[in-house]
Amino acid sequence: MTQKDGENRTTSDPTDPYSRHTEIFPVLSNEQILRCKPFGTTETVKQGTVLFERGDRSVDFFIILEGNIEIYEHKRLGLNIVTVHGKHQFTGELDLFNDRQILVGGRMGVDGKVIRMSSEQFQKFMIAEPEIADIVMKAFILRRMGLITHNQASVSLITTQESPDSLRIERFLKRNGYPIEVLNYDLARETHTCLSELGISKEQLPAVFIHQGEQLLHRPSNQELAETLGLVERIEPERIYDLAIVGGGPAGLSAAVYAASEGLDVVLLEAEAPGGQAGTSSKIENYLGFPTGVSGQELADRAQVQAQKFGARIVLPNEITHIHCEKRPFKLATENGLSFSARAIVIASGACYRRLQFNHSFDNAGVYYAATAMESNLCKHEEIIIVGGGNSAGQAAIFLSGQARHVHMLIRSNSLSASMSDYLINRINSAQNITLHKNTEIISLNGTRHLQEVTWQNRETGETETHPIKHVFLMLGAMPNTKWLRGCLALDEKGFIMTGTDLMEYQGWQQERYPMMLETSVPGIFAAGDVRSGSIKRVASAVGEGAMAISQVHQYLSLEMKELAKV
Repeated sequence: MTQKDGENRTTSDPTDPYSRHTEIFPVLSNEQILRCKPFGTTETVKQGTVLFERGDRSVDFFIILEGNIEIYEHKRLGLNIVTVHGKHQFTGELDLFNDRQILVGGRMGVDGKVIRMSSEQFQKFMIAEPEIADIVMKAFILRRMGLITHNQASVSLITTQESPDSLRIERFLKRNGYPIEVLNYDLARETHTCLSELGISKEQLPAVFIHQGEQLLHRPSNQELAETLGLVERIEPERIYDLAIVGGGPAGLSAAVYAASEGLDVVLLEAEAPGGQAGTSSKIENYLGFPTGVSGQELADRAQVQAQKFGARIVLPNEITHIHCEKRPFKLATENGLSFSARAIVIASGACYRRLQFNHSFDNAGVYYAATAMESNLCKHEEIIIVGGGNSAGQAAIFLSGQARHVHMLIRSNSLSASMSDYLINRINSAQNITLHKNTEIISLNGTRHLQEVTWQNRETGETETHPIKHVFLMLGAMPNTKWLRGCLALDEKGFIMTGTDLMEYQGWQQERYPMMLETSVPGIFAAGDVRSGSIKRVASAVGEGAMAISQVHQYLSLEMKELAKV
């Protein structure tokens, strides 16, 4: 729906962002316009002038004083007007807070006059005018939601059913907030003539079609997708950042928000998408301030925008492979061969679910490690299995029971009480279509290209059962993402990072002072969240540790400044 449409009719769906017309397309008052003018330059612009184009980075922010600006998307048959901003309205959406390629173009619809702000001026404006900034921020969030909801400025994923690569691509784009249109190959050939014209065969699927430039990617990796679509933000190798954060889960995002808001020059690197394990949770109901619950993805999206609002640079998908611990400032190397430096580091690389050790993993082909709406759509009216007894497994069981015919929950122990919150246990016990199998584990997965059959065994009785189940959700304990840190930091017997008082007996600590609570065996490198030895493995505690780490980073940087002053 375009803005013009929104003025003539309202959508009947209250969840549609375009139904909130005054918030998504607000009109600034005369007084607010006067406050905006000092931050930019006033320009007269001719009709048809292109102000920004899809694929541009760090574009300017425009407020319309006279005339209008047409916002358009690229489609295979030409340009399509998404919305038209009129007098005292403004351009932009979430990519104005980062350095990624923007999704839409903008041009003057008629001769007019605008206030133009560069990206630097825009950042100063958002800090100096918090009241207007709140209006802008809310509009930007809703606009991105509108693009996603209506497949505007999207790419097309052409696929067949039950494709592991298709699920990976869809998950990657959705978790990174990128608009995507999913087209089933067989159905789309009947309704989308472009598929025949493009000459795509089933053997080349899945494929991603980019309307601008008519580019077709066959089975692209996440890295290729990110680079082609401009999701990758650039790291400046010659720049020395105040702080590098490794990992974009709750701990890493919390650290980024607090560090950036306190004036530190921050770069955060994430291997796939913001949110970590928490980002795959369908609903978190015991997180402070959300009495009706919040999805892990929504929480991660909000935190990412919040960090970027304060100036944090979030780089993805990019994985740190090595830290030169002996150098000062620290030097970090990425899997893409890049390197950069930082005065301090917070490691929040989190943990991942354990995998079942069978000949065929069936990953994304019947075996999943997330329980979001995307996965739930795959198992409508079918029997499914959830393996695990923690909160993530409980949240998944409750959520998926709304779509699946029956949920079998398998745990190795005799009870859920030691690992799961009481409110989740009560819901599981009350659900008519959830069966808890205690002292039970999977012993066999069978199928060809997709999982078709599962066998489990009761560990006490030895009794086995085989079921024609095609969907298994694994949420088995936590394995720390620390293999790349061996030889650099002290790890406990399970591979988690040792910090604070755990290091008192560690011979490698050679400082006159005691290590700070979240400080690792290398002064200036801190650990927060699930990756840290002794952490509670809860979203709230990870967020708290991320914030706490920043106060200790400040202390460390202050100590370093004093040492340099002595020299």
